[in-house]
Formats: sequence, C-alpha cells, structure tokens
Amino acid sequence: MKAEEKRLAESNAREKHWKRWGPYLSERAWGTVREDYSADGSAWDYFPHDHARSRAYRWNEDGIAGISNRQQNICFSVALWNGNDPILKERLFGLTGPEGNHGEDVKEIYYYLDSTPTHSYMKYLYKYPQAAFPYGRLIEENRNRSKLEREFELMDTGVFDDDRYFDVFIEYAKEDVEDVLVKITVANRGPEAAKICVLPTVWFRNTWTWDGSIAECEMRSAESNTIEIDEPNLGKRRLYCDGSPELLFTENETNNERLFGSPNRTPYVKDGINEYIVDGNADAVNPAKTGTKAAANYSVVVPGQSEIVLRMRFTDKDFSRKVAKRSEPGAVATGFPAFDDFEAIFDRRIAEADEFYADLAPADLSDDAKHVQRQAFAGMLWSKQFYHYVVRDWLDGDPAMPEPPASRLTGRNYHWQHLYNADVVSMPDKWEYPWYAAWDLAFHCIPLALVDSEFAKEQLILMLREWYMHPNGQIPAYEWAFGDVNPPVHAWAAMRVYQIEKKRSGVGDRKFLARIFQKLLLNFTWWVNRKDSEGNNVFEGGFLGLDNIGVFDRSQPLPTGGKLAQSDGTSWMAMYCLNMLAIALELSIEDTAYEDLASKFWEHFLFISDAMNNLGDDGISLWDEEDGFYYDVLHLDDVGYRMPIKVRSMVGLIPLFAVATIEPDILNELPAFKRRMQWFIDNRPDLTNQINCARTPGKGERRLLAVAYRDRLERVLKFMLDESEFLSPHGIRALSRFHKDCPYVLEVDGIEHRVDYEPAESTSGLFGGNSNWRGPVWFPVNYLLIESLQKFHHYYGDELKVECPTGSGNMMNLWEVSQEISRRMSRIFLKGDDGKRPVFGDSEKFQTDANFRDHLLFYEYFNGDNGSGVGAGHQTGWTGLVAKLLQQSGE
Repeated sequence: MKAEEKRLAESNAREKHWKRWGPYLSERAWGTVREDYSADGSAWDYFPHDHARSRAYRWNEDGIAGISNRQQNICFSVALWNGNDPILKERLFGLTGPEGNHGEDVKEIYYYLDSTPTHSYMKYLYKYPQAAFPYGRLIEENRNRSKLEREFELMDTGVFDDDRYFDVFIEYAKEDVEDVLVKITVANRGPEAAKICVLPTVWFRNTWTWDGSIAECEMRSAESNTIEIDEPNLGKRRLYCDGSPELLFTENETNNERLFGSPNRTPYVKDGINEYIVDGNADAVNPAKTGTKAAANYSVVVPGQSEIVLRMRFTDKDFSRKVAKRSEPGAVATGFPAFDDFEAIFDRRIAEADEFYADLAPADLSDDAKHVQRQAFAGMLWSKQFYHYVVRDWLDGDPAMPEPPASRLTGRNYHWQHLYNADVVSMPDKWEYPWYAAWDLAFHCIPLALVDSEFAKEQLILMLREWYMHPNGQIPAYEWAFGDVNPPVHAWAAMRVYQIEKKRSGVGDRKFLARIFQKLLLNFTWWVNRKDSEGNNVFEGGFLGLDNIGVFDRSQPLPTGGKLAQSDGTSWMAMYCLNMLAIALELSIEDTAYEDLASKFWEHFLFISDAMNNLGDDGISLWDEEDGFYYDVLHLDDVGYRMPIKVRSMVGLIPLFAVATIEPDILNELPAFKRRMQWFIDNRPDLTNQINCARTPGKGERRLLAVAYRDRLERVLKFMLDESEFLSPHGIRALSRFHKDCPYVLEVDGIEHRVDYEPAESTSGLFGGNSNWRGPVWFPVNYLLIESLQKFHHYYGDELKVECPTGSGNMMNLWEVSQEISRRMSRIFLKGDDGKRPVFGDSEKFQTDANFRDHLLFYEYFNGDNGSGVGAGHQTGWTGLVAKLLQQSGE
C-alpha cells in the first residue's frame, strides 16, 4: 500500500485524522447570503469587499491559499503587500453581481496546482502585481461595459506587462496529523529588484462577539520567531517562523469606528495589521504581543528574475528545547530544530504525491494529459470549504447584535429553519460560488471517487441528512434560494460512485447504497407530489439549473399564465426512476425486499416514458414528430391551448439521459421482479411496446429501457451530431447554432421574448447575466450524454451506427461517438499541434508565456465556437469531470 493510500485508510478507519487540517478556508466570505442581515436581501451591498478587512465574519472566514481545521476554529493564510496597494492583499478581489457586466467575477489570477486527498501535500500559486492593484479601474471599466461586450479582466489592465509581478507559491506538507509545514516561494518575474511584505497570518474564527462574550482563545509571542496559540478545543500549538520576521498581533473583531462611527471594544481590531503595514500606524497592533489574530511580517527585497523561500511550521509539537535528529535522512542542522527536517519532509511528501498519481493515470495517457488530469484533481481537492450556516439563528439574530428586520422572517430561506450547516463541503468555486450547490456537488463526486471515494460518499449522504434535507424531502439547492429546484441527479451520482469504488477496490459499499436509497425515496416522493401538478407524469420542474436556456424565466410564474410542461423536467424524472431502479436491483441481489421497490420504479418509468412520447388528447406531446425533436409545451388551461416551444436546446437532448439496460443474469437472480416485469409486458402493451429486448448469447434477454427508442434516438442524434447545430469542436452546445440565424421569438402582451444563439457570455439579465445556457459547452450535461451513448451502445453494439458528424459519411457506433465527444471536450485543455490550449482563447500571455501556459483554469462553461473558458474561472467542481474523461480517453 502506497503512503497516501495508507493515510486514506487510516483516515477512513478513524485511526488517524489526516483530514483534520485542509484547504477548508473560503476565498470569499463577504457578499454572501449568510453574512447578509439587510432588510431587502441585498447581500452584495450589505457586506462589500471594502468592509471585509475591517469587519468580523459571523459564519465563515476567508483568505488566500488558506487552511483551517474541520470546524474552522483556527485559520491560516498568506497576506501580501507590494508597497503600492492601498490595502493588504489578505483576500481575493472581484466584482459583485451588480458591478460586473456579466455578473459577479473574481478579478485575480491564481491556480490550484496540486493536492493529495488527505492534503498531506498541497501547492497553490497566486500572481501578485508589483504595481498598485487596479481595484477602481476594474470596477469602473466593467460598470461602463454593456452585456454585449466582453468582461474587462486583470490582464487587460497592464499590471503584468514586462513581467513586473511576483509568483507566490504556497506549499503545505504534513509531517503528521497536527504538524503542518509551510513553504512560501516568492519569485520576482520582473527585470528589477522589488520589495514585498509576506505575512503568513493565523487567527481564530470569531465565535464570541455574537453573544457578547470574551474570547477564550489567545495567541502570544513565545519567542522572537514563534507564535504560541491556545484554543480550548484544539489545545496548544505553535507557528514557528524561520528567520527573524516581525510578529504582529491584533484582535479578530470589527472596527466599528471605521465602518459605523461607533466605539470599538478594543483599540486592536481586525484591520490593525493592515493599518500598521500600509499606513504605518504603530498604535494599531498590540505592543503586548497578544491577540486573536497574528502575522509574521517578512519584509524582503527579491532581486529581478530571482526568488526567495520562507518557511513556517504550524504544529502541536514543542521544538523550543529539542535537538535536531541528525540521523534522519535528509535532515540538515539549521540551528532551529523545527526546520532541521523541513526539506526532507517536503521531498518525501512530494514523492508520495507523485507516486499516488502516477498509478492513477492510464499508462497510455500523454504527459500533457496527465498534467491536466492532476491539476483537475488538485482543483477538486482545494475546493473543499468549511460551510457554516444555521438558518434559524440567522433569521432570529444574535443576542449581542441588533435585532434583524422583521422582513427577514418572511424573506429568503425562511422555510428552511431546520437547516444546520457546519461541515466541510465540496464547493463549485470558493470565490464565485463559496456555497454548495446540490446538483453541482453530485457531479463533483464522480472525479472525487477516483481519488477519495469515502469523501465522495460522505458528500452525497450529507445532502440527505435530516439537518440538510427539508422534512418534505426536498434537497437544498444553494444559499441564495434553498427552495429552488435543481435536477435530481443524486441517485445517478450515488450509483456511479458505488460502481467506481467497486471497480477500483473490488468491493462495493452496499451499506452506503442502502443508506442513500432510503433517503432518496423521500426526495423522489417530493418530486412526484410537488412537480407533477396535473398528475399526468409530465413535470414542470421550474428552474432546473439550466438558467436562461428557455424563452421565459422558468423559476418565476409564466407571463402567459398557465404551466410549462418541461421536456427536461420530465426527462430528469425518467432518469431518476431508472437510477433508483438500478440501485434497487443492485440491493435486491442480497436483500429481496428491494424487489418490490425495483418494480415500483420500473412501472413509474413506463408511465413517464409513455407521457413523453405519446400524443395527448389535443394531439400535442413533448415529442414533435414533424421535427424529430423533444420540446417544452406551454399549457394554457383556461383556454385549453397547448403550444410547443420550438427551441432546439439541451432541453430536447436530456431525454437521452433516461436510458438503462437490465442484464439477463439480474433477471434470473430476481424471479419476483422478473415476474412483475413480464406481467406488465403481457398486460400493458400500451406502455411496454417500446421496451426493447435482445438475446445475449448464453444468458438470455437483455432489456433496454429508454425514453428515446431507436427511431427517435437516431432522429435526435442527427441534430446533436450536426456541426451546424449542436456539435462544436469542443463538445455539445447547450443551444443549437441554428438559432444564430433563426432566433426563436414569442410575443406576449406586446412584449417580445426571444432566444438567440450566444456561444459565450450572456446578453440576458436573467440570473445576474453571468449564466449562459444559450450556446456554450457545459461539462455536466455533456458528461451525461457521453454516458447515455455508452449505455445505448451496450445494448445495440455495432448494429446501430450513425453519421458523426452528421452529413460526413463517417459512420460510428455509439461508443465511438461517445469517445469522439469526450476527446473534443478534453482537448479544450490539451495543447494542440500549435502548442496552444483552446481554454485560453486569444490571450497570448496565457498561451505562450512559460510562467502561465501550463497552469490550468477549469472554467464554469466554454465558448461553443472556440472552446475558450467562460464564467467562473475556478469552477473545477463539475468541470473537474475532465479528470474522469481523461481516465478512459487515452489522449
């Protein structure tokens, strides 16, 4: 067993808590819902970036390349000052939703370079300009741009011209569970020497102000280069700082005087170190060298095109009187025992990380593809965050704080008073989305299962725990609106994580599958009771995470009145049935009690499939026979009118997700289920006449269950694989390119509603204008399409071939089609023959500069025409699926 695998095993067995410390610090806690105590729910305005350095957070802390323990009692991160900025660079900056011409957007350049699953080794890169950071210009330029113009980025400001910037690498290596070594390498990429202050900072999350108590924790200067830390839950530990930095102390408490014009409890407040460094105010830090926030100030001059290395050790060990162990391999006597074995430990942990990932990558994967995959895993693992939000306490307010406005009790999330979040959760993006999103998280768990299946399983179960899931069975969506409806993909993710772990380890965790199945039954019931309003197995769904894909805002009442029968909503439910069927069948092999539930989901799927494919009494259904495509249908009940909304979008491809095969050996092992299935086939041919069966040599009949049976599958694929429609050089577009020249237009009460093809940033104001399902390539739905094609191929094999691309004359079976789409998606990140990566678009510096070109950004979505990254630049969450695609692609 390899060293990292041994640590994972020890962690999973609760023998050693290797994951107690990790990258659980958010990169933005300001501007979040949980910190918003306004009357109108204007989170961005209530707690802006300008307040963040001075105002204590109620729920979560933030920092650059930070770590904390799992309960975030103690935090550590790195602050910087280039001598020109108006404030310390303690946290990442970006535009708020109202400021950005395409919504919120981080305006920094940083990368997650490496991490092991136990965080025994981690590496992060922050690129810091030597000129003053252009805060004001970034706000002003974007404010003056329309939604038709691209965003103004940090690179556009010129602060990286002539390479006048610092590369700040932050690395962590664990010697043991409570012993974390920190290495900060500052590389001056510019031609001339430049000064920088590097401030490794440690502080306590403020848990005392809110009830009017006094902090029971304290930091103090123990020696000239040591910060001693006492925390009641974690005990005593020390931050040893190599060299002779200046130790600075203050309190992690709000500067009320600066922000609100009211007295401070103490003269030493949260922004005290900022005031001392930037403004030269010696009275802003505590001369007694105690407090609840402390930093070691390394003020250094880095020669041009050179680098310096700073070292710290954050540990529960006392090195003050220890003698260096000269016998340890690689140990070097430094005169300070805490650092004698420093480099040896780092070398060992890096070698172990290399060993872990070397075995994970397929042997035929190119070196560049291995690099992409490893950095994708790094982004997944760095994107863990301690997420704290107790809705009842948030609504009621705190004893020592002003009473919240009455409007809060009928405002955002007031129906979710059971919600008690205080866990490490996989985030979509720790700046733009520093809150979990339920359907994003399900996709995160697929690549995570390749490196840490236990964590993936924990995440899926967490969303279904009674302090997360609503008593009515709904899974919380995200903090801006927990009651929004996301696609029901948890059952799919649970089964895939189970299968991935079983394939890798040889043993499937049936207890996990049974636990999650029981809770998913509640969620499935919620969907049926709340989203099938007419009781005809056609679902409205609502928002469903696809944002502005439709002609209307589907999370709001329709301007036409009536209801929208959704092709995607109904298809998601058909897929949900098949996922639950697959889980029930797997569990039935050892416990036949699940056979009845398997029959239930088999039957429910048949009803939904029938509703999707067959004409209603008025001759209108979700399937359009003339076009050969699935559409949403508008229902105006007061006039008995039905109208298909003929937009060729991902909404019409999602029916392909509802596909599964049942193997003959499963049927033979489960006679009760087989009898029930046969009864339905014999007695309800109206529902089962499209269920396909094929003989499997030596076994029996393999069954194919699919909403889109063969004829309809082939007709939909003609659109999907047409390069003038859905098929782009980099995957399947969310909206057909057909709508570039032929936009869909619907006029209601004199107001025009339209859908145009938009391959990149949205020109629509829906959902803040930074979400776009009208043309870009999105990884989650592309991934499901790939899996669906593979399931169809499992049944049809080489018997079914289609043109790919449509009109090319090139015939492929569906497995080959799935691989072609996978390759197109993977190549977004891979170097082409010209050495360039499509993800970087036309940015010359990102494409060619040796200090940029191999550092990857895993964007939220991708330009449907050229593959360049769009939206959140660090949403490794579901875009991290590229790691799984590369696992089987052979690129």
